[in-house]
Amino acid sequence: MSETIKTGKPSVDRPWMQYYPEPLRKIQVPECTVKEYLKMNCPGEEVDAIDFYGTKIAWREVFEKSEAAAKAMRAVGIKEGDQVPVFLANVPEFIYVLLAAEQVGASLLCRDNTLQENVEAVEKCGAKVIFAQDYLSQEALGRYLSDSQTEKVILLDACASCRREDMPDYVQRSLDSRYPEEKAHGPKTMSWDSFLALGESYTGTVDAAKDIDRPLYRAYTSGSTGPSKQVIHSAHTMLAVIAQMNFYAGSDEFRPTWMVTALPPALVAVVAAMVLMPLASNKLLILSPFCDTKDVDLEMMRCRPNSWPLIPMFIETVMRNGRVPDDYDMSHLTAAGAGSESYNNNQIKRTQKFLEKHNCHIRFTTGYGNSEAGSNVTLPMSPYPMGNGNVGVPTILNTISVFEPGTQEELSYNQMGEICVSGPGIMLGYDNEEATAKTVQIHGDGKRWLHTGDLGYMNEDGVIYVQTRGKAPRYGGGDLATLIMENKIADAEIEGIDDEFFVVVPDTEHPGYFLPYLYVVLNDGYAVKDIEEQVHSCLEEYMRPVEIIEIDHRPFFHFKTNRLGLTRELLSRKAGA
Repeated sequence: MSETIKTGKPSVDRPWMQYYPEPLRKIQVPECTVKEYLKMNCPGEEVDAIDFYGTKIAWREVFEKSEAAAKAMRAVGIKEGDQVPVFLANVPEFIYVLLAAEQVGASLLCRDNTLQENVEAVEKCGAKVIFAQDYLSQEALGRYLSDSQTEKVILLDACASCRREDMPDYVQRSLDSRYPEEKAHGPKTMSWDSFLALGESYTGTVDAAKDIDRPLYRAYTSGSTGPSKQVIHSAHTMLAVIAQMNFYAGSDEFRPTWMVTALPPALVAVVAAMVLMPLASNKLLILSPFCDTKDVDLEMMRCRPNSWPLIPMFIETVMRNGRVPDDYDMSHLTAAGAGSESYNNNQIKRTQKFLEKHNCHIRFTTGYGNSEAGSNVTLPMSPYPMGNGNVGVPTILNTISVFEPGTQEELSYNQMGEICVSGPGIMLGYDNEEATAKTVQIHGDGKRWLHTGDLGYMNEDGVIYVQTRGKAPRYGGGDLATLIMENKIADAEIEGIDDEFFVVVPDTEHPGYFLPYLYVVLNDGYAVKDIEEQVHSCLEEYMRPVEIIEIDHRPFFHFKTNRLGLTRELLSRKAGA
């Protein structure tokens, strides 16, 4: 327990600082570009920066390729202030294009939603040039060209930076499945090599005036919890996140490896915390963008990384596929945790048991962050046990506190309210001023605060417990907090339940109120009738589900539990009843 004299306001007390040793308290936000920061932290230009399916890419090549891409951008007419749509997988060329955009003063626009939504994003930004993988279909190309001002589509061969024959068979099959019957082609397409060749003969000015606060990276939220929104970040906001995390998963004894599987660079956390952060902290970045999500267990065993961003979908796949042998040694993992969405006590217990069984004796942790905050805003620095929504303490340069929902009234310790964040990594804003003003507010302390919409509390030592997304009152009384409800069931240890989660949907008969539905994955030989009474008995009356629905496995959408899709199904079913 902290002995710090408290005012009762976490934003003033900052009790979490007790967990940070003096060297970490000296971290500052870099006042430089992303490329300058990478060069400052580069261990040597001949050192390998990236492993891309067995092909090692040295730091010298990263910098040279980004310079070449910047010249080529100028040659095709990309100017300072332009938005450049990029529909690339997490390949090395994405890094080159990002650094090139920074150099010429442009910003990348990334989206990984439906084709219609992607086309709308291109049309809205008025881009003349877009980048895409060579498995773009002719049909999709036609949509981009007819519905926007696009004049040129630069197509990148998926294996431009590796040899296809070096890919494992399962990755090759996954890559092959991405190619349509008719690939994009025509006079408005250009290969990556032709694009670079244009830059070789370009003699004009390449570099824009240095401005670390101009937009650099625009990405749309996934839409898994609501309407997708464009989040805008600068070099300054991204580096603020990266600098606070650089020590994470580091080692003085060896150079760690860091693997990223399947996740696209259209997600803010992927670019900031999973790609740029390891590059900036002397880790070898292993990129495996073409591994199907169902095969991430095979890729883990092939690459044996020291760190691997284990979103819930990935660790569930590792545990459930049944392909990891009982004697497989997972001690190569020196850090592991679940981000992306809440992880209930049942999931944590199963995962920790699985790791221990495979000789991996690290603490499996949960973190917290979002696109608007630039990625992680917490780290598992405190000794408090994982579970019950514990996501750690604020990262060193952030202030996090809890406020009365819908207000700027700060609450005290152990009081449930809206989690808000103030720090240098907060987005510049959305591409909508009204939405930005609602989400990013100037409080009485003069600081910019991000209102996340998530509900939780902070204890006396600064440990944050996230409980649910938004208020969901039930008609007749009580607020439906999904994680609290799931943990009550998890802690009851009901025989027969392997996995469980709640989906809270609008109550169509009582507007403004919500109803809970419980989805369960049951062990063999069990049915809903076998667990129903115990489920109801461990929950308060208002928490009890309208229905318990058995499913074979937890469904995912855009790497998160597909609660949005299940909500639509339930509402559609109810409307048709």
